Amino acid sequence: MTVTHHLRVHRSDEDLAREGQLAWRIAEIAADPVDVDADVVDMIINRVIDNASVAAASLTRAPVSAARQQALDHAVSISGKGSTVFGCAIERRTSPEWAAWANGVAVRELDYHDTFLAAEYSHPGDNIPPIVAVAQHVGADGRALVRGIATGYEIQIDLVRAISLHKHKIDHVAHLGPSAAAGIGTLLGLDVETIYQAVGQALHTTTATRQSRKGEISTWKAHAPAFAGKMAVEAVDRAMRGETSPSPIYEGEDGVIAWLLDGPDASYEVPLPGPGEAKRGILDSYTKQHSAEYQAQAWIDLARKLHNEYPGLRQAQGPEGQDIESIVLHTSHHTHYVIGSGAGDPQKYDPTASRETLDHSIPYIFTVALQDGAWHHVDSYAPERAGREDTVALWRKVTTAEDEEWTRRYHSEDPNEKAFGGRVVIRFTDGTEIADEIAVADAHPLGARPFAREDYIRKFRILAEPVLAPDEIERFLDLAQRLPELTAGEVQQLTIVAEHGVLAGAPAPKGLF
Repeated sequence: MTVTHHLRVHRSDEDLAREGQLAWRIAEIAADPVDVDADVVDMIINRVIDNASVAAASLTRAPVSAARQQALDHAVSISGKGSTVFGCAIERRTSPEWAAWANGVAVRELDYHDTFLAAEYSHPGDNIPPIVAVAQHVGADGRALVRGIATGYEIQIDLVRAISLHKHKIDHVAHLGPSAAAGIGTLLGLDVETIYQAVGQALHTTTATRQSRKGEISTWKAHAPAFAGKMAVEAVDRAMRGETSPSPIYEGEDGVIAWLLDGPDASYEVPLPGPGEAKRGILDSYTKQHSAEYQAQAWIDLARKLHNEYPGLRQAQGPEGQDIESIVLHTSHHTHYVIGSGAGDPQKYDPTASRETLDHSIPYIFTVALQDGAWHHVDSYAPERAGREDTVALWRKVTTAEDEEWTRRYHSEDPNEKAFGGRVVIRFTDGTEIADEIAVADAHPLGARPFAREDYIRKFRILAEPVLAPDEIERFLDLAQRLPELTAGEVQQLTIVAEHGVLAGAPAPKGLF
């Protein structure tokens, strides 16, 4: 039975016992030897495949190549077997924290893997790279790996349900550091005390501002979660050596809540699994069919529908040939202020903006999807596509507006009414309108075409075929689908190896290392 943990700030003289701290409760959950349910195992397999898909598609991109080169410039730690790096030969290993870094960037670069949205945003698949890296390094088997991943998802999703970070301009990876540390603790079978110390340090070192997702969005956007994963690995290592961390990290009068979040009078209700309760949080998350911010997924599907139903919209004209005057997307607070015109970012309307900025611009994304009737992880962001004259003209007619009902549905705990879309009103110069709406993306569990195993495999094949040999695609899919039965030796082969010559054509920047 789910237990709600009441979280508030405590003065130092209140002397809050460890057993009453959120970090301790997280550690207890991580140390709980409860089995992983079969449907959770199946979804973990799906997400391991999904991560590999988007990593394959990003192998030659500059940020991924830079992170990979950094990792490869570090030797394998002397106390383990080392960890693999996406794209590289299986025998080419690095230290686990650097593998977590390189593989974390590869997974996040295209913003194309799974998501969970509630009080905060998250991509819980970001837990997988650091947990796999440690599993490979220490020689863990598939069963231990599955248990670790289940914990990582559970803790991050529970934190995201209850604690808003973005409201205070703190980046969402502050929930990832603790969850990854907890997942690694489960993987390794660590005791509560050790996991508690690791969780504290992981949170302490991963709180940063949201400027990484504001204005002209830089390549750090993909590195931020990878950094959190790297810090989680290092935090566990330090805790295993008997070292301690700031405490109480959440509740202290100079801690995260008091000074970075809602202040000394704040309180939260954090839903957590009770003792012996299975970790099922992953089942509440959802992946992406399209390479764009999750809150854009449903809008892409609606734009594709309108493209097919009203061919004139492709040329910014209505059914009777009238010109479009405006397009307003009535949507949730989050969508309006994060990826919509409510953000106040002029960059969201700039055809020379970075890819990272464009995938956080719903006016741009809706415009291109409406004109093209499709969305592509490379072509839809190409500079020549963004700069097309007719696209720019229509793009600047698209705005968003917060709608209280769509905001309420966004935050609803009822899965049957929770929504991430909205209502579009296209107004023409003669005063006529076209209106339509969508609640969830087609690929969402409650959408028109929910993603199943065959869809994850199809996505992997499409994204991997340009960079992986056919036999490598089959090798990886075979391993991933046998995940809980994998031996330690097979876990060490759980990676993707690029076809000969692929990485040679990628940038190979030199730095300090």
